[in-house]
Amino acid sequence: MGRPDKAARAAIARRRSDAIDLRLAGVDWLTIARKLAADPNANSDGIAYPQGYGIERYRKNQEPPTNEALIHAACRDVRTALADRRAELNDDVDELRALEADRLDRLFFVAYKKAVRDQDLAAIDRTLRIMERRARLLGLDMPVRTELSGLDGGPVQIENVSADELDALIALTDPDAE
Repeated sequence: MGRPDKAARAAIARRRSDAIDLRLAGVDWLTIARKLAADPNANSDGIAYPQGYGIERYRKNQEPPTNEALIHAACRDVRTALADRRAELNDDVDELRALEADRLDRLFFVAYKKAVRDQDLAAIDRTLRIMERRARLLGLDMPVRTELSGLDGGPVQIENVSADELDALIALTDPDAE
């Protein structure tokens, strides 16, 4: 089996999108798999889903895939589609980060010229703020090291800690924790 043609790839992408939509709606794996099956005998709607699960078996007039095989195919589709979406999002984030870095570079150049040429303290402060923002954006700053300690600088005792005490400790270290 070679690489699918453009129409088949589009149908597979649609199937994967449908699988994600159904899963997000809370539909169980077997129902998703049957709804997107190629063989009308396995398809819950009684129709042949284009490029559906088991399409090769259906084309060869073989028995439809088992429920387990259908579920496996639906799970694989959702995992693949989500991984593709994550990769696209990461690409978008990288592009935006590069765009923001370019903008900061332009702003930096203007502020830096004014800071150096005019020795303007406000321009120096602005230049430093731009540098700080750029370093945060690009992850250039060293991570802040945080160390927790117990009484008198000793180790934190966690033996015999109740869930409430653990929640209180988490609240002390992470104000955003719920």
